Amino acid sequence: MRIDIVTIFPEFFRGAFEYGIIRRAQVAELVDIKVHDLRRWTQDKHRQVDDRPFGGGDGMVLKPEPIFAAVEELTGASEREAYAEGTRVVLLSPQGRVFTQSLADELAKSAHVVLICGRYEGVDERVAEALVTDEISIGDYVLSGGEAASVVVVDAIVRLIPGALGNETSAVNESFSDGLLDYPHYTRPPEFRGMRVPDILLGGHHAEIERWRREQALKKTERNRPDLLDEKKL
Repeated sequence: MRIDIVTIFPEFFRGAFEYGIIRRAQVAELVDIKVHDLRRWTQDKHRQVDDRPFGGGDGMVLKPEPIFAAVEELTGASEREAYAEGTRVVLLSPQGRVFTQSLADELAKSAHVVLICGRYEGVDERVAEALVTDEISIGDYVLSGGEAASVVVVDAIVRLIPGALGNETSAVNESFSDGLLDYPHYTRPPEFRGMRVPDILLGGHHAEIERWRREQALKKTERNRPDLLDEKKL
């Protein structure tokens, strides 16, 4: 998989992908991650990437010209209808659909993902209209820019690439993979400050352990994210 990140702050990513699973996936050549400075595609001497919004209002808006030029060079096409199969161009913005585990799984199956980091008041709407295949938000809150969001997206999708995790069942058993939160986990010591590991986990009866884990996942989901139960057929 190839991931290209387009940003006006490439320094933000210094060291971001040099640890853990993402680093191992790059070393194993499962993913190729490159960060690009949007100013590289500007044409004026001031390398201007933003301007004031038409109609007035606060803030600045990222201009369409350098973004179109960047996507055209990175994908070889100037509009989404002409992208190669397996290419996704993603705009990270508060106006996008909420990023979920199922969407991460979709993106992990792509051959090429381009992430456009929004900034300032937003991005010229013509980018969303003509270029992007997905407009994504990582949650119902506003960040200073899409850089932090892109790190979240990269982490979520890289770990789903076959071979990225040491144990391939790990991703299957995690929170949201089956629509529920993950069950509780315990390790040694069996007792700590008066708190004991549930006896059932120490007994070695695998069928009972699986049943207990399912029950605990349902209880945790009901307690912390009851909205997930509304969408799940139990």
